[in-house]
Amino acid sequence: MSEPFVQVRDLHVRFGTNDAVRGVSFDVAEGETVALVGESGSGKSVTALSILQLLPYPMASHPRGSVLVGGREMIGADDVRLRTVRGAQISMIFQEPMTSLNPLHTVAKQIRETLVTHKGLSRDAARDRTLELLEMVQLDDAERRLGAYPHELSGGQRQRVMIAMALANEPRLLIADEPTTALDVTIQARILALLKKLQGELGMGLLLISHDLGIVRSMADRVCVMTDGEIVEAGAVEKIFTQPEHSYTQHLLAAEPKGDPVPDDPNAKTLVKVRNFSVTYKIGKGWFARQGDFHAVKDMNLDLRVGQTVGVVGESGSGKTTLGLGLLRLLNAKGTVEIGDKAIHALGSKALTAERKNMQVVFQDPFGSLSPRLSVRQIVEEGLKVHERDMDEAARKERVASALTEVGLEPATMERYPHEFSGGQRQRISIARALALRPKFIVLDEPTSALDMSVQAQIVDLLRELQDRHGLTYLFISHDLKVVRAVAHYLIVMKDGEVVEQGPAEQVFDNPQTAYTEELMSAAFVR
Repeated sequence: MSEPFVQVRDLHVRFGTNDAVRGVSFDVAEGETVALVGESGSGKSVTALSILQLLPYPMASHPRGSVLVGGREMIGADDVRLRTVRGAQISMIFQEPMTSLNPLHTVAKQIRETLVTHKGLSRDAARDRTLELLEMVQLDDAERRLGAYPHELSGGQRQRVMIAMALANEPRLLIADEPTTALDVTIQARILALLKKLQGELGMGLLLISHDLGIVRSMADRVCVMTDGEIVEAGAVEKIFTQPEHSYTQHLLAAEPKGDPVPDDPNAKTLVKVRNFSVTYKIGKGWFARQGDFHAVKDMNLDLRVGQTVGVVGESGSGKTTLGLGLLRLLNAKGTVEIGDKAIHALGSKALTAERKNMQVVFQDPFGSLSPRLSVRQIVEEGLKVHERDMDEAARKERVASALTEVGLEPATMERYPHEFSGGQRQRISIARALALRPKFIVLDEPTSALDMSVQAQIVDLLRELQDRHGLTYLFISHDLKVVRAVAHYLIVMKDGEVVEQGPAEQVFDNPQTAYTEELMSAAFVR
């Protein structure tokens, strides 16, 4: 039997004096899929980058260990050897294609560069091969996309371009680092099916890095579970999922958001009433460009009762976030929006500002939505200074402490800054900021999508607990249907700005009436 193509033995990675990876060993043979799973910070990506020696050397070092590729040592290899491996024998797909693709170069130029460097193809031959690759990864209207720039493509299209670039030289191993995390569930399913198909056709090995255990179970042959820089359990995928031995593996498998929504009262009064709601953008500008209207949300009607959660699901571009921001008057919209006894759509600027304490929002990216220059205390009390002007400093501090305690954070941490917290803790801070004003209605825009599975479960539990305690009404926007199922009483499915299906959440989940909803459910592994 031939040796595995990649052999990692006793790998250690050190950043300064900190050990990021300790004693990791595994193999990847051609034609098989090995998955590295674990939470953020477990060492998965650092391990994968070590194979290609792509870490920030000399900041990073390998005090011990070996990485053999085709029987040749990579640690300490010179530039000539590295160039023969990178891109030609091993390629890598990164998590976020928008930051991995050069925004100044067209799709054709970026793929052509790989072909010219490793294959020595002429310009015309490289163009023909580029088109062939884009068609292989099923990029729609591939020839027209040759001249497109990354910002002109959707997330799924950009990821297909990344895959085409990675496969340009028919590598023996493809490293896929969270290749679908930023994508909608239907696009995730298509990208994963594409990778599996291409793997079979090319016979290449696949090293899959993911924290999504559903994806791992459907894709991998073997699994290595990592935490704190070590592999704590490894084995065949079915054994790991059905008979996990290590407590951390058991913790990961149990961490998926689950449970039922908080019981709601069907006789509760309506808090949010939306009628004939539309959001339209002008597209096209300049002297000669044709102007037109883009209907991001079309004639939406919606009711939310006190204590109810309405889930809004659909692919990127379906209008979910636009709906949430429009309801809060953070975007210009047409139609009527009533929250409590106030006609939000008709309020002037001053009256709207006063009413904002009753309607808050929690954004998708907690790091991006929290000012890095403000302490947690300043972030949480910011709204109090606007809406509770009679509150003195001591009372504000007490309210901040109370809000932090409610979301499971120590009040003693209020003088720290966002960068000193983990992703899950930062999202708790965002929720505390919303809670501090004691609102009636909260728009939750993808509040768990940037988090590990176990942290997602914690945030879902927290949101249900807060809703039960305070009678909060949520509009919960997400493309993660597992999370939505755990919190929503009523479900709205959107596509191209329109509602294609709606109804009680259990009814829609268990018996979808449209092909689009059925595709969403199947792709999300929820049925």
